[in-house]
Amino acid sequence: MTAAPGRQPLSLDELLKKRHTEEAALAKPRFLSKKEREELAKKEAEEAVQQQKAKAEGLRQAHSVYVDNVERERREREERRQNAERRRREDEREKEKQIAMIKAQYLGAEKQKKKVLKPSEKFRFNFDWEARDDTSRDLNPLYQQTHEAALLYGRGMRAGIDRREQKKAGAELERATVAKIRKTQGLEETREDRARDRERIRAAAAFDDFDRRIEKHWTEKALDEMTERDWRIFREDFSIAYKGVSSGMSALPIRNWDEAKLPPPVLQAVQKLGYEKPSPIQMAAIPLGLQFRDVIGVAETGSGKTAAFVLPMLTYIMKQPVMTEVLAAEGPYAVIMAPTRELALQIEEEARKLAQFTDYRMVSVVGGQNIEEQGFKLRKGCEIIIATPGRLLDCLEQRYAVLNQCNYIVLDEADRMIDLGFEPQVMAVMDAMPSSNLRPEDEGEVEASRVYRTTYMFSATMPPSVERLARKYMRKPVTINIGSAGKATDNVTQHIIMAKDNDKPRLLEDWINEVDEKRVIVFVNSKRACDIVYKQLDTLGYRCTVLHSGKTQDQREAGMAGFREEKFNVLVATDVAGRGIDVPDVAAVINYDMPHTIEGYTHRIGRTGRAGKKGFAVTFLTMGDTEVFYDLKRLLEDSNADVPPQLARHEAAKNKPGSVADKPRREQITYAA
Repeated sequence: MTAAPGRQPLSLDELLKKRHTEEAALAKPRFLSKKEREELAKKEAEEAVQQQKAKAEGLRQAHSVYVDNVERERREREERRQNAERRRREDEREKEKQIAMIKAQYLGAEKQKKKVLKPSEKFRFNFDWEARDDTSRDLNPLYQQTHEAALLYGRGMRAGIDRREQKKAGAELERATVAKIRKTQGLEETREDRARDRERIRAAAAFDDFDRRIEKHWTEKALDEMTERDWRIFREDFSIAYKGVSSGMSALPIRNWDEAKLPPPVLQAVQKLGYEKPSPIQMAAIPLGLQFRDVIGVAETGSGKTAAFVLPMLTYIMKQPVMTEVLAAEGPYAVIMAPTRELALQIEEEARKLAQFTDYRMVSVVGGQNIEEQGFKLRKGCEIIIATPGRLLDCLEQRYAVLNQCNYIVLDEADRMIDLGFEPQVMAVMDAMPSSNLRPEDEGEVEASRVYRTTYMFSATMPPSVERLARKYMRKPVTINIGSAGKATDNVTQHIIMAKDNDKPRLLEDWINEVDEKRVIVFVNSKRACDIVYKQLDTLGYRCTVLHSGKTQDQREAGMAGFREEKFNVLVATDVAGRGIDVPDVAAVINYDMPHTIEGYTHRIGRTGRAGKKGFAVTFLTMGDTEVFYDLKRLLEDSNADVPPQLARHEAAKNKPGSVADKPRREQITYAA
């Protein structure tokens, strides 16, 4: 057996050769395959991502350390500030104690006031029942005016009051009582009953009593035959009351247009317009305006207030020099301001009718129109400006107009202007008038040959802001009250319907159908709701238009013109149309939303029943209107209107909001909520 040859180690030459071979192989360029290239790129991307993560982690840790340091420094500063504030307060308290001790040492200690306990309203004995416990109001209308000793159907008379008027009132009361009994018993009124009622009222009107046999009635007397008693009866007949009349001034009202002694062109316009006799506010205000006295007029809506201040104003202008180009540069003779554009344009229309036999120029300055065109008309000259406060102030500031010779200014619906936030603008316009023409406080300093400023102010209420305005710019004004301020007119029949919000569209459609094609105004509280109701009625095919402050001036004028011309018979509006707007023959007013104040309700329903005509108002009342329940119930009772049982029994209608008696109810509601 031969042995296998052993493995021999490589020689040095072989090792060098092998090394040279490997180096040569490495030196040659090597091309990677696609798979190798993808793996290499993937590996490089992973390495880059790892590097970015490491860098972000380092930044995050550095930011966290920075934020911690900042927050720690802030807490330390806040703690030092609080400690310093606490030490400061302690030092102040210590100083106050030391000062009090020093005062007590030298001045003596203050005496403790005795605590007086007021008697509690809860335990105060009441000798009369509460108003909510009085049920006599619902039984007989006699008890609604307890201050008058109303006698039974004319059996007996009251001293000092015209007997014929008492007879008429007694006959009317008897008719109303009999009608209520018929309604309670379900009996219908026959033709004979109506004829009997008319005969009874006619006989009462023709009643010839003892007083008439010895003295004529004021309607049969000439002006120079009127006595003080006749004037008192006259004022009582028309519910005219004066306040602030000085003893040296004649304040006799006019009974007819002939006694007003108006200039022929003005009287001719009055006769052409068909004004047979002046209204109560015109009877009282026109004589004072002709004497150039400052007047505050408070009268129910639709009573003819526009003519009450336009007629004296035209008479005043006729006494001024003819408006030439030179005088036109000094501004107008008179200014009328109104809170809304619609009211201002309506006043302009009425004033043009009353001034149709004169050549006076009138310019309306309201928002929504080109101010440059208005400024061009003002620079041409005019006798009268009818404006809203904001736009008139803009014209004054831009030098389109001046008021250097304006001595007659009228503020119509002054309380509404203040409510809308126009008080600064109104005061700025008043300040732009010359202050030297204000009437002096002392009557003895009045110069007969000098022209003083005359200010007319008509306002339904007298809030403090209006009183402040009157005190500053009016001199011994005469306040005229016609009837009861804030009371609804007797020509409007009021219907209150308790409803839910989702029932309103159906009820609205039913009531609009009741008036057929006559004019109806639907009031809502917001512009959005106004558009919604308008779209609802328009979809149902009604001839309706919309009016609110979101519309342009051209749209508002077109809507009102179409409503007046009977192109539309339904007007859906916000409170923009709630005051002063006079549209003839409005059959009904529908309050789709109850206004937030009772004054707004009174003005809204006053859009119907105007100029002696009858109308009715419907109000949809919801449980969200509890803030006005009390005032609404009182107004309905004063107007002899039906009060819904649900409204009469509601807790909010028994006590005035904010009163002491209303506090437990509010606390109970809060607790229940």
